[in-house]
Amino acid sequence: MKVRSQQANKVNVITLGCSKNIVDSEVLMGQLRANQFEVTHEAEQSDANIVIINTCGFIDNAKQESIDTILRYADEKEAGRLEKLYVTGCLSQRYKDDLEREIPQVDAYFGTLELPQLMKKLEANYQHELVGERLLTTPAHYAYFKIAEGCNRPCSFCAIPLMRGKHTDRPIEDLVKEAKRLASMGTKELILIAQDLTYYGLEHYGTRKLADLVRHLSDVEGIDWIRMQYAYPSQFPLDVLDVMNERDNVCKYLDMPLQHISDNMLKSMRRGISQRRTRELVDTIRQRVPDIALRTTLIAGHPGETQQDFEDLYRFVEDTRFDRLGIFNYSHEDNTHSYTLEDDVPAEVKQDRADQIMELQQGISMELNEQKIGQTYKVLFDRKESGYFVGRTQYDSPEVDNEVLVPANNDTFVRIGDFAQVEITEASDFDLYGRLV
Repeated sequence: MKVRSQQANKVNVITLGCSKNIVDSEVLMGQLRANQFEVTHEAEQSDANIVIINTCGFIDNAKQESIDTILRYADEKEAGRLEKLYVTGCLSQRYKDDLEREIPQVDAYFGTLELPQLMKKLEANYQHELVGERLLTTPAHYAYFKIAEGCNRPCSFCAIPLMRGKHTDRPIEDLVKEAKRLASMGTKELILIAQDLTYYGLEHYGTRKLADLVRHLSDVEGIDWIRMQYAYPSQFPLDVLDVMNERDNVCKYLDMPLQHISDNMLKSMRRGISQRRTRELVDTIRQRVPDIALRTTLIAGHPGETQQDFEDLYRFVEDTRFDRLGIFNYSHEDNTHSYTLEDDVPAEVKQDRADQIMELQQGISMELNEQKIGQTYKVLFDRKESGYFVGRTQYDSPEVDNEVLVPANNDTFVRIGDFAQVEITEASDFDLYGRLV
């Protein structure tokens, strides 16, 4: 077995893309630390002699950011300021041959599931026993918590199965072990992520087990909030809603990317659900958990999207009044089914449609936020910034949702990672302002 040399190696890990990549980088950094490497994450001023870039290859903008980052560090290597440069992640998985040909300055490229090979290249030991061993890049009080890898869904526009492979579950006992370790380190909030949370259990147990998993995690001492992101609407496991009602530490929050509402688009996107069933599901969720915050993500300008399809989507957003909403312009991804269709919606039309949806959602968010004035919420504080303590309610995920700002006065006794009761005194379209109770 190869053992790393005694030379002091310092590694700077650069993470691009989604929260799932963040977890992958944290696991990588945990392995590096266990092998006595000095590790930094996205250090601007770093004396690291090794850089590892964890790339994203999801849509055009993300791919370009990854390529630009690789080129930047390739220049650093050519200038002699860097000894080794490695690239891993989704872009590397998807376009490895092209990247090796176009950017040969990189010492080696690795796919999304090739951490053992990366460690071997570094002359380090991949330690299988380090279940849940991560070096957190988020504030210590919350952590992204990946429960599965890959995806079996046939969505026509999505390249994730090409980069992440088929769905594989992590066993409940391993996840509980990791949750306990995170709790012992001061983590209070677990943000459950996967390509598709609702598929959890089918590969490992033969049946959907998300509700059982959440119950087990909610029993872990020290975990105050459990939040669920990336739930697929088709065949949604409704028993998860029972757990939300049963357990105080399961946030009444659900991120469910719906992508569209027009039957024409849902069929073309291969979403496995109709407009009628989508509306019924949203109604059922809100009936069973009346105060739930629903977040969704949509796509503007998928091939074949007509003005009528867009107007159906606009009315759906108008009627449904999602608590949180984001929208992407369609990206024509090679080797997906949608790539065989003509990308026939002009870029400016895609952008205009996305802008219209976000302008509509901005007004909805403003109205919903104004209704919160005078109410008191439990808030978890993430950071201090520009004279305010900035936090979130159970209805908000980090970085993508509303934030609560409390003036950082001399008599404000709050620490980052603390919970506090906050009365809402003001509202804007995507932020709330309040005072400590």
